[in-house]
Amino acid sequence: MKLSDITIRLIQPLDNPSLAVIVRNTLTEFGANVPGTVYFDPTTDALFELFQTPKSVYFVAETKGGLLGGGGIFPTEGLPEDTCELVKMYLLPEARGIGLGRTLIGKCLERAIENGFRQVYLETLPELKLALQSYEKFGFEFLKAPMGNSKHFGCGLWMLKKLD
Repeated sequence: MKLSDITIRLIQPLDNPSLAVIVRNTLTEFGANVPGTVYFDPTTDALFELFQTPKSVYFVAETKGGLLGGGGIFPTEGLPEDTCELVKMYLLPEARGIGLGRTLIGKCLERAIENGFRQVYLETLPELKLALQSYEKFGFEFLKAPMGNSKHFGCGLWMLKKLD
């Protein structure tokens, strides 16, 4: 699969079931299907509706064969007003390692700036090692404690990136 064969677009209502499967299967694949993660979050089944929230956006990656995954930004409750959260960044195994994750993160960071945010926060798990490497390459730095109120108490790593 090549990046040039992939279309990135905004989420649509019909994407909900496929994206929920991608999110949950990815967490299961990495042994991260635990309470306190998006695996058990009811919004995982209604991502289109969730991302109708002002200043949020969710990008979906697809090919002619279907959805490959996606990622977005969200003004999570309890975060400073100038901070959004990078959320629900999940890709099918065949969509990894080709630059798609970097492309999605880049689009999310661009939209965060356009939406007036000055920082991007994220929560993740140590099991998601490849994602951690990508986040660090983008300049995300580890925090000692969580920010905001995502209700994802199962995530034990927190990172923050200041936007230029």
